[in-house]
Amino acid sequence: MSFDWTEYFNLAKELSGQKGIVVSKEAKLRAAISRAYYAAYCKARNYLRDVIKDSQIPKGPNVHKYVVNKFKSDNRKNYRKIGINLDRLRIDRNMADYDDIVEGISSLYSTDLRYAQKILSTLSK
Repeated sequence: MSFDWTEYFNLAKELSGQKGIVVSKEAKLRAAISRAYYAAYCKARNYLRDVIKDSQIPKGPNVHKYVVNKFKSDNRKNYRKIGINLDRLRIDRNMADYDDIVEGISSLYSTDLRYAQKILSTLSK
């Protein structure tokens, strides 16, 4: 069944603390996938900027691919893994945010949270 996009509006109201709002599990899972991606992506982008001192990070939508590729092309295995997992998360985030139907969203959510946790843990060391 196609996702009812008004559920995101209901989730926004629930997250703001508005009482009496009922939100579907799918809306919560979609939002969780999206937020997991952005947590990992922003941590990775800021790591490049603040730790690696990369001054070439572009502005705008191309920055997402830049961050992924920068990690994927690194000589260190754990950094390449960050790039691979971040790319997977980005693909799933796009599905969660744009596709009317996302098959196996519960499983996707579980996998994506593991990917995001690995990225965040590696970058925090």
